[in-house]
Amino acid sequence: MTERVIKPVGRGFLFLDSHPAGCEQLVRDLTAQVEARTPSKNPTALVIGSSSGYGLAATIAGLARYGVDGVGVSFEKGPARRTATAGWYRTAATAAYADSVGRKFHFLNADAFADTTKDEVLDLVAKEFGAVDYLIYSVAAPRRVDPRTGTTYQSALKTIGAPYTTKSIAFEDGEPLLTEASLDVATDEEIAETVQVMGGEDWTRWVDALAERKLLNDGFSTVALTYIGSELTGPIYRQGSIGAAKAHLEETAKTLSGRDGVRAFTSVNGAAVTQASSAIPGIGLYVSLLHKVLGEKMQTPMQQSIALWDQLTGETTPDLDDEGRLRLDRWELDPAVQAAVKEQWDAVTQDNIATVADAAWFFAEVRRLYGFDVDGVDYDAETEVDVEWPQA
Repeated sequence: MTERVIKPVGRGFLFLDSHPAGCEQLVRDLTAQVEARTPSKNPTALVIGSSSGYGLAATIAGLARYGVDGVGVSFEKGPARRTATAGWYRTAATAAYADSVGRKFHFLNADAFADTTKDEVLDLVAKEFGAVDYLIYSVAAPRRVDPRTGTTYQSALKTIGAPYTTKSIAFEDGEPLLTEASLDVATDEEIAETVQVMGGEDWTRWVDALAERKLLNDGFSTVALTYIGSELTGPIYRQGSIGAAKAHLEETAKTLSGRDGVRAFTSVNGAAVTQASSAIPGIGLYVSLLHKVLGEKMQTPMQQSIALWDQLTGETTPDLDDEGRLRLDRWELDPAVQAAVKEQWDAVTQDNIATVADAAWFFAEVRRLYGFDVDGVDYDAETEVDVEWPQA
């Protein structure tokens, strides 16, 4: 037993420690947001990237709303000199919730890109469930080692065609700063490596592995999560090296849907504060302005994940665009919303950033990613940091 007081220490949007009790309470709060359904059967799901962001929300929404059984895969660090990662503690809390509602949901801590991980997961699926109904792919990683070649690919956050400078937000002692961030142009090799990391190749390998083992139930559906975003973030995101990877992911959905017994989509989710998005220049400021414009009308990852499950299960009609993508971001890209955000973007200065943007909300949301600023948690009390990973 190792109990101690945990305080937020770090630089920028990165914290060195996570708060176990805060992460646990955050999962409780998420489960409380979900209204349960009574399905005719409890579906089986495989969630790749289940410990954070939209992958976590999709896991909890599936458990709480449709009583899914299955397997979640993520790659987290356990407690050592520092605390465990926030995803470690969130996974432990999610597993406890699954157990409390009588669901059989296992969590593996492993590199989703590795063939050995696929073998271990599929062995578990075959033993415990026989097959799966859904595969949700929500992986955000800076690099990928191809297990078949040993090649390490590194993703690049760069533009395509021309360098770009954008407004961005930073914090000093909790106070917002308006900054500028410049991105260089990606080389063809950097674009190709980003596609290797964040594109659809590994998603395809998961579906191939399931199909080869005959672990796909009739009506199998798979979805990979993606993002389009605003014209304000386009040069950095959708039109940059990451956008090339997202385009490849979307083309992969079309290829997978051409196979017998496979229904594949990409889900275009709306903007949110995640550990991945907060590291991208300009995104933090944009999301702060978006929340200032929308307030409580800004849809959370949980609200969007509930909508995703409703569409996948047939509870509601899938909202597809002309490219066959599930659209969960229409609230964000509404022309009136985007016009209002653009007006705020043009107006923001260092003198008015605290009021023009919802900077305090954004900073609190970043801290919540690590288990801080969660209501109902005593941050002056000692908390147990040696939390075990849930056993499969």
